[in-house]
Amino acid sequence: MTSIGLPDPAARVAALLRLFELDSSGPDRFIGSNPPNGEGRMFGGQVIAQALVAAERTVAEDRPVHSLHAYFLRGGDETQNLDLAVLRDLDGGSFANRRVVASQADSPILTLVASFHRREPGVHHADAMPAVPPPEDLPSDDALRAQYVNLVPPDRQSRMLRLSAIEMRPVEPRHWMNPAPRPARSHTWFRTAAPLPDDPRIHRAVLAHASDMTLLGTCTLPHGLSWMTGAMKGVSLDHALWFHDHFRADEWLLYACDSPWAGHARGFNRGQIFTRDGRLVASVAQEGLIRVLATP
Repeated sequence: MTSIGLPDPAARVAALLRLFELDSSGPDRFIGSNPPNGEGRMFGGQVIAQALVAAERTVAEDRPVHSLHAYFLRGGDETQNLDLAVLRDLDGGSFANRRVVASQADSPILTLVASFHRREPGVHHADAMPAVPPPEDLPSDDALRAQYVNLVPPDRQSRMLRLSAIEMRPVEPRHWMNPAPRPARSHTWFRTAAPLPDDPRIHRAVLAHASDMTLLGTCTLPHGLSWMTGAMKGVSLDHALWFHDHFRADEWLLYACDSPWAGHARGFNRGQIFTRDGRLVASVAQEGLIRVLATP
């Protein structure tokens, strides 16, 4: 995840939102920044969110994004800015479509296609939210990381303890807490650590950012693997996100994930995101590279 590392929750959220304040570098071209003092690989959710923000800058506000599909081509570098080029493929009566190429050092690191739809009435049905404990009954991910940090190699401990702008409360034990194999399902409550502005585009960008958290690890659960312990290498290959309904990313959302398949050094993961009152507001799918490096 994008780790801000600031002690004050409001400061962490403000730093996250600055990542979405893209600078214009020409017609339909934008520059995205990184967290200060970056030193490693860019978090995939950050790149997806910045590409979405760039695409939304070119679409009328009455057409909210309803889906995006992204491919990760190369690892991003936190020490370099991100160049975002938007192509306007369609502006129709009800739909608009945009392609975004995110590049560093003249090499594309991500391609994203997003579709936008003017809201209109229609039939409705939705899955029910799983029955899980409320977030108030669960410890925070930050507290759990501090409690179990001694289980991960020393070279990963400082990164594990960095604070995020996204507050998470897992229902089940994390894979670094309990490596015993278990079903490929997980549930996590999440929200920003401080309130957000009312702009729906900001909430969609935050959800796009957060949708890359916890998802890939779901396919490792039946195998007792974790990249925190150095037992494996995991890299996101693609990411699809569908926005179904309105929501606020500074209010509790439940991320219910499962993985129906893994094989050939790849794992497939699915996610459903529900509001506190049980509305299904987004769905996610992702495949990732899963390479075993050592026996945990």
